[in-house]
Amino acid sequence: MTVHFIGAGPGAADLITVRGRDLIAACPVCLYAGSLVPEALLAHCPPGARIVNTAPLSLDQIIAEIETAHAAGQDVARLHSGDLSVWSAMGEQLRRLRALGIPYDVTPGVPSFAAAAALLGAELTLPGVAQSVVLTRTSGRASPMPAGETLENFARTGAVLAIHLSIHVLDRVLAELTPHYGPDCPVAVVWRASWPDQRVVRATLGTLAASLGPELERTALILVGHSLGAEEFDESRLYAGDYDRRYRPVGTAPRFPEE
Repeated sequence: MTVHFIGAGPGAADLITVRGRDLIAACPVCLYAGSLVPEALLAHCPPGARIVNTAPLSLDQIIAEIETAHAAGQDVARLHSGDLSVWSAMGEQLRRLRALGIPYDVTPGVPSFAAAAALLGAELTLPGVAQSVVLTRTSGRASPMPAGETLENFARTGAVLAIHLSIHVLDRVLAELTPHYGPDCPVAVVWRASWPDQRVVRATLGTLAASLGPELERTALILVGHSLGAEEFDESRLYAGDYDRRYRPVGTAPRFPEE
């Protein structure tokens, strides 16, 4: 028996890995975070599967469901939205399972920031503009931020910021970022990327507040960085005709001669 933690992707039912889909189809028990995981994914469950929405359950109740399946020798598909490596609450579940001696594995999923960038048609890391993306958030009731992980500290690097769960404190976000990026820095707010009702607002740090309507949903993602919509950037040397590389040797004495 194994508990398969599966990243269910950002919303669209077809943005799940083939491995994740096949694991769902093979498991007689499916626990899914119903507040964010699309119900369409449950169509992959085998006939007669026990399907449990964990949104109203406590951690103890979730682990109890897993223990019951373990006692019956039934594999479990545990679905979380996006990718499990960030803000999934998977870590506390894995700690419990290790203590109980229950086997598990993890299948990654498409993260929300990647779905948002795809919707924008943007490469976030452009040569000469930005080469780092910081996934972060502001403090909330469930998870306060460590002292050093502030928007101002990240902004000082000039990296692209993907700010989650922070639209409700937009004024604070703008106040902390604008001195470092400047009011003309591009910004995009993306709601429910890849869902049928996805929405995008493009603006700058100086105009964003006036560009948004009165309804600000907590699930919005804020992307900030000079690579958003940039046209003035260096071309990558990777595909330059004179760039000597293993798969395309160049010159009379290439660094990586053909074998």
